[in-house]
Parts: sequence; structure tokens; C-alpha cells
Amino acid sequence: MGAQLRVYRQKIKSAKTTKKITRAMELISASRIQKAQQRVAASNPYTSAVTRAVSAVASHSDIDHPLTRQVENPTKAAVVIFTSDRGLAGAFSSGALKEAEALSKRLTDQGMTVVYYLVGRKAVAYFKFRQRSFVKEWQGGTDQPSFDTAREIAAEITDAFNRPNDNGGVDEIYLVGNRFVSMILQEPTTIRLLPLEIVEEEAASALEVFPLYEFEPEPEQVLDSLLPVYIESRIYNAMLQSAAAEHAARQKAMKSATDNADKLILNYTRLANQARQAEITQQISEIVGGADALATVKD
Repeated sequence: MGAQLRVYRQKIKSAKTTKKITRAMELISASRIQKAQQRVAASNPYTSAVTRAVSAVASHSDIDHPLTRQVENPTKAAVVIFTSDRGLAGAFSSGALKEAEALSKRLTDQGMTVVYYLVGRKAVAYFKFRQRSFVKEWQGGTDQPSFDTAREIAAEITDAFNRPNDNGGVDEIYLVGNRFVSMILQEPTTIRLLPLEIVEEEAASALEVFPLYEFEPEPEQVLDSLLPVYIESRIYNAMLQSAAAEHAARQKAMKSATDNADKLILNYTRLANQARQAEITQQISEIVGGADALATVKD
């Protein structure tokens, strides 16, 4: 009985230590998510404005630009996957990876070859463990994205899009990552970045008509200037959305872990009390039995 009681007490101690760690991580994520949400909120208007500008140029100019040209029979696609550098965030990274796998299957079924660009250690570890190839990786700072990293990613994939397929180029580029919906819901999403597919949820409704524009300089030069900015802003916004979703997922996971630690402490405390009570009962029984034996010997 004494050994069993010691085991329960050790488990209670371990659960309390774990609870302290998970509670601290929950509080850290709760403090960081506010800043992450503010960065997303600050980025959305700029991304929306650039998107509307590109929409206007693409809608009111009949030009054939490399970044807006639709390949008739695409044969190769690039998928940029955004995950986290650290774990303990529930299904955050696995959800993005599952979304990427589903997208890859759809593209493969269409007869396309898929190449990957990975953001975050979790995605890199996933591919290396399965011995799957990828073009390039970016690790570090997924919880606090840097615009320099977004610019580097944009330059890399834009260069691949502009190259011919036989020289390592691609016909389509997709972004796969988690979108911050609320503190409870983080949704894996897929966006086709190139050829230009403008998805403007917060912009004007479908019935809105753009005003007539006169372009100065020519539309080709306007697109040459706007499209790189558009691509960088969309990638940076995706990174910010992923960072906010990561903090929310980690806070939710750590809260769940803290609650589970509380349940473990309660259950082990009950078991320890039962073991202690059984030990006391056994000791009383032994004392009573010994007294009865002594009384019998005296009689």
C-alpha cells in the first residue's frame, strides 16, 4: 500500500508541474495573439487596396501580361505551405498539411506535377521524414512574420512562374495555410495566387461597377509595378493570418492540456486518498487482530 501511495503522489507532482508549464504557455499565447490580430488588421486594408488596384487594371485593360496569362493546358504547379516552427498547437500544422495533400491530389488527378515550397519547421520535418523532395524552405519566425521573408518568397515563386517548365518553371502557384477566423476556429485554406485570381471578400459586392480609368503610364507598366507588390502583400498577409491562427491554436491546446492536468490531479488525489484509507484500514485490522491474538493467548 505504501508503495502505491508513493506512486500516486509522484504522479500528482508530475501533473502539477505539467500544469504550470501549460498554463504559462497558455498565458504567453494569449498575450501574443492580441499583437498578431493587430498586425493582421493593419495588413488587411493595404492588401485590400492593392487587390482593388490590380483588379481595376486587369478589368479595364485588355493586355496580355505574364502574371495574368492563363495557360491552356498547365502541366506543373507550385504549392507554398505555411506551418509553424514549434509544436504544442494542436492540429494547426497537420491541418495545413492535410489541406496541401488534398490539393496535391486534385492537381495530380488533373495530370499536373506538383513542387513544394515550405514555410515552417513542421512542414520541413513532415517532408524529410517521408523523404519527399521540395524546392526551398524557410524556417524561423513563423509566429512573428517578417516582410523580408515574404519578399523573398514572392521573388522565388515569381521567378519560377516566369521561367519555362523545362527550366524549372511552373504554370500555377497556390498558397496553403491556416486562416484566423476566431479564437475557436482556425481554418485551413487554399488560394490560387498565380495566374492572377483575385479573391476580394471584403471589397465591393459583385454588383459594384468599377469607375472608368485612364492609365498613366501605360497599363503594362502599371501592372509591372503593381503585381509584385500585390504578390508580396498577399504572401505577407497569409503569413500574418497563419501566425495569428498559430497563437490561437496554441492557446486552445494549452488550455485543454491545463484542464486535463486538473482532471489528472483530481483523479490521482482520489486514488491516493483511497490508497491511504485502505492502508489505515489495514493497519487498524492488523492492530485489532494482534490484540485479539494476545487476548486469546492470555485466556
